[in-house]
Amino acid sequence: MSTNTTTASAGKSRFSTKRLVICALFAALICISAYISVPLPLPSAPKITLLNFVVILITLLLPLPDSFLTVMVWMILGLIGIPVFIGGGSGIGYLLAPYGGYTLVYPIIAILVPLLRGKTYNRLRYTAVSLFAALLVDFLGMLWLMHVSSYDIRTGFLTGFLPFLPLDIIKAVIAAQIVPAFKRIMR
Repeated sequence: MSTNTTTASAGKSRFSTKRLVICALFAALICISAYISVPLPLPSAPKITLLNFVVILITLLLPLPDSFLTVMVWMILGLIGIPVFIGGGSGIGYLLAPYGGYTLVYPIIAILVPLLRGKTYNRLRYTAVSLFAALLVDFLGMLWLMHVSSYDIRTGFLTGFLPFLPLDIIKAVIAAQIVPAFKRIMR
């Protein structure tokens, strides 16, 4: 087998070493972002973290398979008991708790965002998709919170959606704006 054939077949591998390293680095970044948090002044409320920002940024940067793989590596680490969820949480109990729904939405975001954003960067489209992703996390997380906690729509909205909205919108807009800089670094 010639060197050119070997190089060509190595370049066509499903996941190159570079892609796997990028996914692993971003999975580590997700783990770290869950620990950078600001507590909300609500009883038993979760903390506002950089998690949404990092997950949205990753899904805006990476192709769908890499985006999904990265988020799933993080989710599996948390499910097997490694404390990578918000505040050092882990396990299935964390995901089934009232605020676990926000975390359960991330694999959906890892699929939807790469499909909706398009192949080439467009600031307006990326910003719209990013805002949609942030609102979807907050909305579906709120629905989970309402279901698990038996909240009515008003209580769910006031405790599970509204408090997160201002910062999540800011994080989503910033994530969409910094994509070109990250793409240049990742080349």
